[in-house]
Amino acid sequence: MDRAHDILNRYWGYDSFRPMQEEIISAAMEGKDVLAILPTGGGKSLCFQVPVLDKDGLALVVTPLIALMKDQVQNLEARGIKAIAVHAGMTRQQVDIALNNAAYGDCKFLYLSPERLGTALFRSYLSVLNVSYIVVDEAHCISEWGYDFRPDYLRIGKLRESLDAPVIALTATATGEVAEDIMEKLAFREKLVLRSNFERPNLNYIVRKCEDKLGQLLGICAGVEGSGIVYLRSRKKCEEFAAVLSHEGVSASFYHAGVSQELRSIRQEAWKKGEIRVMACTNAFGMGIDKPDVRFVVHCDLPESLEAYFQEAGRAGRDGLRSYAILLWSDTDLRRLRQLQTLSFPSLEYIEDIYHKLHVFYQIPYEQGMGRQLKFDLAEFCRQYSLSQASVRNAIVYLERSDHLSYSEAVDVNTQVKISVERSQLYDIDLPNSLMVSALELLMRRYSGIFSYPVSIHEDYVAASLGLSIPALRELLYKLSLEHVIRYIPGEHCDVITLHHNHLQRGNVNLHPERYAMLKAKDEQRAESVIAYARSSDVCRQKQLVEYFGQLDSKDCGVCDVCRARRGREAVRMKLRPLLGADPKAVEAFVADPSNGLPPDALEIYREMLDE
Repeated sequence: MDRAHDILNRYWGYDSFRPMQEEIISAAMEGKDVLAILPTGGGKSLCFQVPVLDKDGLALVVTPLIALMKDQVQNLEARGIKAIAVHAGMTRQQVDIALNNAAYGDCKFLYLSPERLGTALFRSYLSVLNVSYIVVDEAHCISEWGYDFRPDYLRIGKLRESLDAPVIALTATATGEVAEDIMEKLAFREKLVLRSNFERPNLNYIVRKCEDKLGQLLGICAGVEGSGIVYLRSRKKCEEFAAVLSHEGVSASFYHAGVSQELRSIRQEAWKKGEIRVMACTNAFGMGIDKPDVRFVVHCDLPESLEAYFQEAGRAGRDGLRSYAILLWSDTDLRRLRQLQTLSFPSLEYIEDIYHKLHVFYQIPYEQGMGRQLKFDLAEFCRQYSLSQASVRNAIVYLERSDHLSYSEAVDVNTQVKISVERSQLYDIDLPNSLMVSALELLMRRYSGIFSYPVSIHEDYVAASLGLSIPALRELLYKLSLEHVIRYIPGEHCDVITLHHNHLQRGNVNLHPERYAMLKAKDEQRAESVIAYARSSDVCRQKQLVEYFGQLDSKDCGVCDVCRARRGREAVRMKLRPLLGADPKAVEAFVADPSNGLPPDALEIYREMLDE
């Protein structure tokens, strides 16, 4: 651990580790497989970054969060540590260059999105990558019992068959059942779970039943100083809430997957610097954000699970100062959450129909399509087939869970080109200028399959080879499309679907009905846990949450709404105790006297005391 402290001080400037970090790092440096369960803000990244810097070779870091991946690469490189990221939206050539640099360029961290693990290109590099650790971030994604299961994660276990490297698995939220499943799926040589204390003494959990959520939110902004996050389910509500807050003099903006990557980055930075006080957002916001002084996190819609709620609420008060996690709900929210659970699992027949419609939409015949990356516009797809966006999205999520495809939201995708005419006819076409001919020849030489389907092109390379600027190249490609020689799909910020296999015949699409039934039942249980948490008024909020994750030795926090109400109730009981057995009229007069400061239900409390 002396070496670990030296690394910590040299690269991060700290003298000591946070609670549990030292135990996790020590186990990893001894070569043990370790599952670390640390709440949000507990410093998970250092738990693998320090051991990797102590050892020769590089770490394979598997994470599904592209924004977090880019953020960590940037932070490491700012400290003089070489790191590389490979994720959805990169061309094959870009991936090849990145993997080559990782293998031969003194790289310490190779960040990968899970779908990349199964590609032939990645597997071809495995033998030359000197892997010191396999790091699995968001490890609950590998468990079918987890709230965010992803089939791509199952490939990580297979890596162990060809790599002799210890595993460091990290998550902020795992029940005992999920933790066991993670270790089994990752083929731990010996089971080792290091779990931090989930209690947050500085965090006040508050639940309020109300109809006027905007009014409550404005009251919170007025009553609590500092920056905040407001979580909402829909993009439209994010924009509406931000507009109302701004109109009322609160510096606010909105953030969701429909906002361009550039604008999201600008808003995120402005919020981090305090230029924007409140961010109204979907759950697309917050992953990997290291802002210690968030004073309040407000959920204006019921979360999909207590796992998600605990993670999002935990972004408040990372600096240890008093902060608030507030959940606002109404009876309408309970009905809506139950309806969402029903919509989350459309019928298996509907899901298979969406599978085939996706292939038809992109003109992919049977027995073709494996590995294709498709820019996906959910709204356009639903317009064409007159379908509900919510139902289609949930069908695609289940197709991802059953390993037919990968679905990445809000990805920066490269320009794609398909040559529309036959190769033999190409030279018979009379084009307006010779540069068009040169561009076509370059594209034919460089990109295989360009006559069969749209392929991603590397704009920097093509533009440099033709002696053009990138805007000039785009103009040239657009003109070629007007000549009906190519199909030109400009690069953009969009959702991406990656197909895992060729288009299957009808009736051959295995949707794993047993898994479907299990996941549906588990999803319903999670929804009921959220509803029980919202409705509960007699158990400490923090105690409810930490016990959900298996920490059974917790004490009442003393500061949540339940604990405060209980404390106020005890004060009322103390005032009423001398009156036990007194004349009822005297009791009623005492309770009615406003100078005694008793609540409206004081008589009810008195009757309870008499019963006791």
